[in-house]
Amino acid sequence: MFRIFFLLLFIGSTVKVSSQNVFWATKVEGFSTEYVFAGQAKENRAIQVLGRPSKLPQSGTTVCAWQPSQAENPNEEWIKVSFDTLINIRQVAVAENFGQGCISQIFAYDQTDKEYLIYENLKINLERGSMGKMLNVILEERTSYKVKSIKVALITARVKGWNQIDAIGISESETPIEALINVSSAIPADLAKENMGVSINSKTAEMAPIISSDGKTLYFTRGDHPNNLGVKKEQDVWFSVYQGGQWQPAQNIGNPINTDDNNAICGVSIDGKNAILINVYRPDGTLTNGLSYSKKIKGNWSFPKEMKIRNFRNDNSTGEFCLSPNGRVMIMTIQRKDSYGSKDIYCSFLNADSTWSEPFHTGNVINTAETETTPFIAADNKTLYFSTWGFSGYGSSDIFLTRRLDDTWKNWSEPENLGAVINTTEWDGYFTIPASGDYAYLCSQEESLGKEDIFRLKLYPAIKPEPVAIISGQVLNYSDKKPIASAVIADILSENKEAIKVDFDPSNAEFKLVLPLKKSYGLSAYKKGFLPISENIDLTREKSFREIKKNLYLIPLEPGQRMVLANVFFPQSEYELLATSYAELDKIAEAMNEFCNLEIMLEGHTDNQGDIMANLKLSENRVNEVKNYIVSKGVDAYRIQTKGWGASRPMASNAVEEKRKINRRVEFIVLKN
Repeated sequence: MFRIFFLLLFIGSTVKVSSQNVFWATKVEGFSTEYVFAGQAKENRAIQVLGRPSKLPQSGTTVCAWQPSQAENPNEEWIKVSFDTLINIRQVAVAENFGQGCISQIFAYDQTDKEYLIYENLKINLERGSMGKMLNVILEERTSYKVKSIKVALITARVKGWNQIDAIGISESETPIEALINVSSAIPADLAKENMGVSINSKTAEMAPIISSDGKTLYFTRGDHPNNLGVKKEQDVWFSVYQGGQWQPAQNIGNPINTDDNNAICGVSIDGKNAILINVYRPDGTLTNGLSYSKKIKGNWSFPKEMKIRNFRNDNSTGEFCLSPNGRVMIMTIQRKDSYGSKDIYCSFLNADSTWSEPFHTGNVINTAETETTPFIAADNKTLYFSTWGFSGYGSSDIFLTRRLDDTWKNWSEPENLGAVINTTEWDGYFTIPASGDYAYLCSQEESLGKEDIFRLKLYPAIKPEPVAIISGQVLNYSDKKPIASAVIADILSENKEAIKVDFDPSNAEFKLVLPLKKSYGLSAYKKGFLPISENIDLTREKSFREIKKNLYLIPLEPGQRMVLANVFFPQSEYELLATSYAELDKIAEAMNEFCNLEIMLEGHTDNQGDIMANLKLSENRVNEVKNYIVSKGVDAYRIQTKGWGASRPMASNAVEEKRKINRRVEFIVLKN
């Protein structure tokens, strides 16, 4: 047996950096008892001892720690855990987040399950310190065996009240293991929160801020204000507009969104024309539990209609919701049968019939047995901000960020605390960011004008979402240049899939959509009886936020109408179609299959570089390749004529490369409809 000594080390709320490798327990091998209560999910179960500390460096009770079934038990309690990584240990650390001082023995086990006593403290009367500490047991030298398991024994009668253990870790280092808050090391020294002032905040509670994608309208919920509707003046939706370099005095959004009962807004679409609201609005003016949406038409909000979610428990009394930038995913914090404790983070997908799929759990990386709240998905459609009590932090509930790793919405990066400037000792939540990613808006109680207030702060790179571009404009009829109601679609050309689809209503001035950078997109409108003139939005080289104005055109299916196929691509000096062309050509094939009398001409053009005859042949081959692709989608070949013109019909000068690109094109002409 090794000679041993131990060090009791209290870790405060200061973040410290350690370079040592710490391995936290990954499996419970056995335990004496665990605390059980009615309606329990995973709270205070033995499995809560797994992973890194959830409470320390703060001390106190948490449902994310193992708690034996009774307090002050004269009989021994114990828990045995194992590790995925087997090492020769120099140290064991036990996070006693509450009621520390009752650990009597610690045993290590090798790969054959041979037992070694590595710590013993059988004193009956222990000095009672603070509520929680990290117990560091440091050996004089590394074990000669690789440690598979650790068993911790407790005599809980030594400490008055309950006892909890948050985590058990091992290390090859003699440097005491500390409970660290997972926070960025790149926090600017001058980072500060700014109270939004009396234009937005009051002595009553301002909650749940939602900033519009363009950063010019701030929506929020205000409680118990004298200008709220109804006799009880309960909870209403308010908004403020940014004009003249400052936020204007907030206004009550009024009917039909606000009623005599409690009202709240929980999401706004990218174009600012759709709002998600708590509750279902009945025609008689009363409310019931659920979700609704309202459309902004000519500056006025419509009467809210119910949003239907499959197998959704009709009780959102404590739930929060937000909408993804593409409008296809709803993120919510609710409690269901498969929740780990109280509210967890769930997702629901938009169905083709405009209903929503049954909410599904987003996994154990971002959810805990504590309460997760106030989700917000940024404009990059990847970065999720939320509040929780379930990870090490600074206060009762801190704000964290995580990034989506794939399209399942179940795999996420390890949550990162946003730091002590953003997170206080009080409750913090409702983090919201415009598409520009310049400022964040959030809710906090610290230094408020009364109850909860809305603050803003300048974002720093480590906690920013990935940069995006806002694309806005109108859809116009190519013939008369008048706005025309239609759908607007952005396709990711390299993946031949739709990135986002929005509706354009001429009464709402323009469409607006958000596209992540580093990709190239085909942008087009769609309306039955028309063909789109597609635009190429190449964001592959962009590195920062951009706003792009781009009008789109629809060509009536009338003989003589002509357009350039902007998103049809070929390798240099070759005629084989690139896959980035498929999305554009699929739309043409779809239109031709829908309108069976439609006949077209495809014309190919090149620049003037190289041999004249070679260019002529290349242009012919390219349009024939386009024709073959459309025919492969079920269109009769006789309906498509082709003509190659080589370099004989330029649209621009061939003097410079940028102009020559314009001349290398495939054109589409309607012959018959």
